[in-house]
Amino acid sequence: MSATLRRYLTRMSGFVLMLLIIELLDEILFGAREAAWPLIRNDLGLTYVQIGLLTTVPTLLANVVEPAIGILGDTWKRRTLIVIGGIVFGLTSILMALSSNFGVLMLVFIVMFPASGAFVSLSQVALMDHAPQRHEQNMARWTLAGSVGQVIGPILLGLSVAVGGGWRALFILIGVVSIIMAFMVRRSSIANGSDSDEETIGFVTGLRLAVNALRRRDVLRWLVLLEFSNLILDILLGYLALYFVDVVHVSETQAGIAVAIFTGVGLIGDALLIPLLERIRGLDYLRVSAVIELFLFAAFMLVDSPLIKMVIIGMIGFFNAGWYAILQGQFYSAMPGQGGAVMALSNVSGILGGLFPIIIGLLAEHFGLGIAMWFILLGPIALIVGLPRTLKKVEASNES
Repeated sequence: MSATLRRYLTRMSGFVLMLLIIELLDEILFGAREAAWPLIRNDLGLTYVQIGLLTTVPTLLANVVEPAIGILGDTWKRRTLIVIGGIVFGLTSILMALSSNFGVLMLVFIVMFPASGAFVSLSQVALMDHAPQRHEQNMARWTLAGSVGQVIGPILLGLSVAVGGGWRALFILIGVVSIIMAFMVRRSSIANGSDSDEETIGFVTGLRLAVNALRRRDVLRWLVLLEFSNLILDILLGYLALYFVDVVHVSETQAGIAVAIFTGVGLIGDALLIPLLERIRGLDYLRVSAVIELFLFAAFMLVDSPLIKMVIIGMIGFFNAGWYAILQGQFYSAMPGQGGAVMALSNVSGILGGLFPIIIGLLAEHFGLGIAMWFILLGPIALIVGLPRTLKKVEASNES
């Protein structure tokens, strides 16, 4: 680790570190779940369509519930919402481990997804309110914590399988730790969104302000770009193990290695992004990386060698670093003082993004996963077309 990066990381306060640990836990669960899909599929007898439904249906339902959670995060007791969300998130992680069939797992996910919104997304809002002039930089920290979690998740899964606990034991552990973190938040200094304003606004007013923001072109731009960028982030990760097993025809262990390469090299990129954003504009970096990703993903799909595919997937993981952090940071900057509204609107746009996994699942069912994966190419294309050429620069303070 470079001295510059170490300096940026050690500047974090205990408050920021607590919020980043919450994101770390969420991504450990996510990373482990994505790597475990072949195991879960075999254990529960799932089909491609059922796997697509397990991510699509809970996401769509969460996008109905979470906007209200976001508005409440601006207008009511944000800390209470995070604590309740953390406890429910932990309990559903444990129940996920105890699931025996598709129906039970679906019910668990339906509850888990909005709980994650209260626990994790509102923690992100609290982080953004902590230093309003450093949205991109703190989002880079947040993304780095998530990347660490995505790397650790598959590793912990492998260790759990190796010692005989399987995928279920790991999710029980994650659930217990999440509940512990929820009680730590209860003792923290997280304030309500309304506490930072001179005048407290009500829920209806907060809802009206969020709805009015949808009329703004810049808000719509960030919402659309965030959803399409996720194609080459979480959605690619979600299908990566299955692609290597069913299309490339490698073993489940080798597929896990591919997932680890994607997330591990991505972790390096996310770590390097933190000092990089102190020197260049985030959008300039995004524009170049989107073109690189376009060619890399096309090459990944066209080559036949499993080894070359693993090399390319690592490069894809490296160059998609910062996509979420920069876009989400720009979204927060476009709506100062309305972090909960940002969360709410993100969930509204998530209705579009929530359809992507089931679209890929349906395409895979009819044409094969090797054809369906080309849909992911829309991610870099959207950024190349949609990123603004000029943007008013917001000067970052030295506060962290």
